[in-house]
Amino acid sequence: MEKILRGIMRYRSTTREQMVKEFQKVRDNPHPKAVFFTCMDSRMIPTRFTETHVGDMFVVRNAGNLIPHAHNFQDEYFTCEPAGLELGCVVNDIRHIVICGHSDCKAMNLLYQLRDPEFASLDNRRISPLRAWLYSHANSSLTTFLKWHEAGGKDPLIFSSETSLRKVVAYIDPENQFAIEDKLSQVNTLQQMANIASYGFLKKRLETHDLHIHALWFDIYTGDIYFFSRAAKRFLPVDEETVEKLLGEVQRYYS
Repeated sequence: MEKILRGIMRYRSTTREQMVKEFQKVRDNPHPKAVFFTCMDSRMIPTRFTETHVGDMFVVRNAGNLIPHAHNFQDEYFTCEPAGLELGCVVNDIRHIVICGHSDCKAMNLLYQLRDPEFASLDNRRISPLRAWLYSHANSSLTTFLKWHEAGGKDPLIFSSETSLRKVVAYIDPENQFAIEDKLSQVNTLQQMANIASYGFLKKRLETHDLHIHALWFDIYTGDIYFFSRAAKRFLPVDEETVEKLLGEVQRYYS
């Protein structure tokens, strides 16, 4: 707590005045452009690596950047993630949803261990909320990944996206440069697109292309950020060589 309290004091004497000006500028009429789902990992600072500011986007964070599928809920039993989708995309009419996974994700490392039946047993899930969370809401990612990996890890995967008829073809790490858990993290990031589209209150906007889903992946050891390109069918680094091509793709696919 000492670090946090001293940080608050530095904020008061440095950036507070500028932030208050930004708050005053947007307080009555903010125009956030995205709902951004990412992991709660302390190394993930999305507003920093996207250079976004006050009022630019809603951020929802949890262990593993998961959006539970709608079939997990009945009646009024929901988690904060679909509530965040409704607040952002229905109440505030935001048009872009971003899911951002990352390398060395502790949640994904644990999810990979859940392939062991004993580790994933009901008794073990009852004593570990994190295991239970991942088993309930990321098991589809693990199942998809294990089938792909056991088949050689070369073939493309197919994910549903905005609608059941709109598919995304994905080659996962074709250069084989990432650890196995990082490959799982990328699969999990793409799986969340189908989970988002499972909610009925988003159906009309998704079908009419008024709402769009994007996937990012952050390599925390190099600082590189990857955008999933539907045209290239893979995660591409966002850099000086690719950015104009990716911007063109966004304009074609998502305008």
